[in-house]
Amino acid sequence: MANTATKAPAVEDIMSRPVVTANPTNSVATCAGLMNDAHVGSVVVLDDGRVVGILTERDLVRLAATRYGSDWTRSPVKEWMHEEVDTIGPETAISDAFRTISERGYRHLPVVSNGALVGIVTMRDLMRQARIQPADRYAGEVPKGLEGLAVAETEIGDVRGQQGFFHYRQYSGVDLAEKRSFEDVWHLMFEGELPTAAQAKAFREETVPLRGIPAAVKPLLPGIATLGKNFVPLQAAKAAYSLVCNELGFKTWLEIERSELRDQALRTVAIFPTLVTALYRLNQALEPVEPNLELSHAANYLYMLTGEVPSPERARAVEQYLMLTIDHGLNASTFSARVITSTGADLGSAIAGALGALSGPLHGGAPSLALKMLAEIGTRENADPWLRERVLAGQRLMGFGHRVYKTDDPRSTMLRGVAERLDGERVEFAKFIEKRAVEILEELKPGRALYPNVEFYAGIVMNMIGMPDTLFTPTFACSRMVGWTAHILEQAADNRLIRPSGHYIGPEPPAPVPDAEAS
Repeated sequence: MANTATKAPAVEDIMSRPVVTANPTNSVATCAGLMNDAHVGSVVVLDDGRVVGILTERDLVRLAATRYGSDWTRSPVKEWMHEEVDTIGPETAISDAFRTISERGYRHLPVVSNGALVGIVTMRDLMRQARIQPADRYAGEVPKGLEGLAVAETEIGDVRGQQGFFHYRQYSGVDLAEKRSFEDVWHLMFEGELPTAAQAKAFREETVPLRGIPAAVKPLLPGIATLGKNFVPLQAAKAAYSLVCNELGFKTWLEIERSELRDQALRTVAIFPTLVTALYRLNQALEPVEPNLELSHAANYLYMLTGEVPSPERARAVEQYLMLTIDHGLNASTFSARVITSTGADLGSAIAGALGALSGPLHGGAPSLALKMLAEIGTRENADPWLRERVLAGQRLMGFGHRVYKTDDPRSTMLRGVAERLDGERVEFAKFIEKRAVEILEELKPGRALYPNVEFYAGIVMNMIGMPDTLFTPTFACSRMVGWTAHILEQAADNRLIRPSGHYIGPEPPAPVPDAEAS
């Protein structure tokens, strides 16, 4: 009998060839030109025919964010390429290539046969193949939590966990937080470019009047702020925001013009801090403070909280925190917003879903818990026994570890500097705990690469500027509103319903259905 078994699909069936290549002495400018001409996202670097590195479009973004970015002709590719390149053979099963790309966070894998480069397989190649294969062919290969899996194309920003780098559009997030204003980055996320002086003025004139709460909603806020025994500011703000959306008549984005959806996005970013502060003050038996139209977005947030114009130092500290947390790849809340948007739902529903995801302590609820951890440790002498006991018991150290970063979180590093600027003495204890925690984690959890994340120093900074613990996560939400709405606008502009498949692992169907027993 003839053998009717079919060969499992292999990389050689889908890989791209010929491959765009360069040598180590070529300039980055030359490589960028090759990539542009061939419409590809990487150049494989060869030395005597042997693969020695790869330069990708992500590397070009990283280079553009440095002081060398203005003269790529003087930057040899060997200084910017990835030298430790994983390769696969042409006979590698597509499912194995998919697993490697997913687990390692790659987008391009050179294909080598007998030491020679014969092709390259990319995430796009794999996703294109997945679309023409039965869903169950690859379902078992999808990593838990979709870790490392690219599920959308975006121009908004990205996180490069291995390098400890993140960017908004083409700019380093840290550089933006050091040099620009919150409004500038908001403009960048919505419009795709940093504003000129004239554009910045026009953008401010457009957004500042949107801070006010609709008259019909204001009388309803006291009831929300005092409902129930436990006041949860984020949940209260979500409820109030839903009332705003209802009052303003937010409709499914399929029914409205693009300009109206953008207006809704601007209003959402502008009004959410007003809702947060008004509800908090009402819960504290204080009258809400109307927005100060002369202050910046960040300074106005503190003003509405306290009723006093903040010092430039405090205003800049909260502004830099807000800028650092505007967007961070397809995290849980951002992905939730895009999934809901993909159904054609209104912008308010997508934001409500994102807020729900953010409420979980594994996502946005940990800054206050990290601060609580420092308080529980109390003294330097207590640090080692406290930390060792938690780690050995398998408990998580709040403010340490990140799903993407396998090195220092650049946001945490910058916020450490902000904290030192505010009060150098107070932050010394936190730096000591940070150092001992990293060393103990490295000793007891070798290979885990656990470092402080943004939450560790975020809580410290906000505590220093007088922010109540209960407002840490709502403040994070005020920042992330810019990222969420930018992603909603992008999803709506090129939409396809996000509808993944599940991998069934229960008993094999179909099972006979027994008759109901007589009572």
